[in-house]
Amino acid sequence: MNLRKLSIDLFLYGINSVKPENLIPEKISLKNSHIEIEGDKYPLKKGIYVYGSGKASVEMAKSIEKMFLDYIIDGTVVCNYTQKLKKIKVIEGNHPVPDEKSLKAGETLLKEISSLKKDDFFVYLLSGGSSALIEKPIPPLTLKDLQITTQILLKHSVPIEEINIIRKHLSMIKGGRLGHSTKAKGIVLVISDVIGDDLFTIGSAPLYYDPSTYKDAYTILKKHNIFDDLPQNVKKVILKGTKGKIKETPKKENPNIKHYIVGSNIDALKKIKEKAEKSIKTYIMTSQLKGEAREVAKAVVSIGKEIKKSSNPFDPPVCLLFGGETTVTVKGNGKGGRNQELCLSALIEIKDTKNIVLLSGGTDGIDGNSEDAGAVVDSSSYEKAKKMGVDLYKYLENNDSNSLFTKTGDSIKTGYTGTNVMDITIMMIGG
Repeated sequence: MNLRKLSIDLFLYGINSVKPENLIPEKISLKNSHIEIEGDKYPLKKGIYVYGSGKASVEMAKSIEKMFLDYIIDGTVVCNYTQKLKKIKVIEGNHPVPDEKSLKAGETLLKEISSLKKDDFFVYLLSGGSSALIEKPIPPLTLKDLQITTQILLKHSVPIEEINIIRKHLSMIKGGRLGHSTKAKGIVLVISDVIGDDLFTIGSAPLYYDPSTYKDAYTILKKHNIFDDLPQNVKKVILKGTKGKIKETPKKENPNIKHYIVGSNIDALKKIKEKAEKSIKTYIMTSQLKGEAREVAKAVVSIGKEIKKSSNPFDPPVCLLFGGETTVTVKGNGKGGRNQELCLSALIEIKDTKNIVLLSGGTDGIDGNSEDAGAVVDSSSYEKAKKMGVDLYKYLENNDSNSLFTKTGDSIKTGYTGTNVMDITIMMIGG
């Protein structure tokens, strides 16, 4: 059994299983001129408006058009690429740092959704990436203020749930503000890209609500020692908010809008397990993997080494599945992302140990500032690096995993996948 090839095949299969074209028809249906989802029914006689934002929004919109084309009146979705659809407009925003396109996209969605009438019905397609793709800053904040703040948050490896608390308190559309701008009824179909499928965090919750406060945002920034590094306008808004001089984000859900999670990391892991077990014993270890990528790698590989040495807790050959999202504290100026950094750290642990293969990749197909989804490593990767005379530790310290794996041929390239359910890590331990 070629464990390396099997791990790559399973990773690609897992991505395919959570593409909107496969998820949407499983979770939602059209019956007697009604949308049916999780036992709820919504009449479509007057037609529907379709909106959305996120890395999966275009593919989600395609699926909705395929199922409900005759009922769609109009619609707009925002993604990090454009594509022509039949009835739904696609406009482009930027990710992971908002730009002018993101501001235009946010303004467009706010205008269109807030103009809907009380008896209108809409479907909103939400997925990861929305936080940067759509934006409308609270005055006097500028785009530059938001860009600098986002870059600081990302560089300091602030957890995504905390980043989004900051974002929500600088925005006129996040944290439920977009949802509270309309009188229309609607449903939100969500593909989750966060640990625990937390609706408060996914896409910074534009149509949900927000229990966090300006004081929480201030506390987070002080905890990470970055408040003083922020632009003056951002500090002013946060401080004014803590004093009640800026209106808080909505603390209750709009009763006319209901959220449904239609895809998540655990869905992908379950599909991979189902397929993998035709070839090898497989266990889902967690869908909530988090922490510094290089440290997580050490823990994951230590499990593989224990299995190889003592058959504890499983007899080899075995496949272990992990899902979630790690972080990287950027100190160097290299190219890569959390998945490739995890793989590089794992490679240092594996070295020339035979029959341990580790793959880690992002389901959206893009890892960090590289164009690759991730990488796959084993003892052959170590041998290649050794022959080239490269210092693995130097690449790790420079956060330059992509450059290394481009040289060794261990990177995995998928291009944009049209979905986003965080990351998948697969470890194979041979007999």
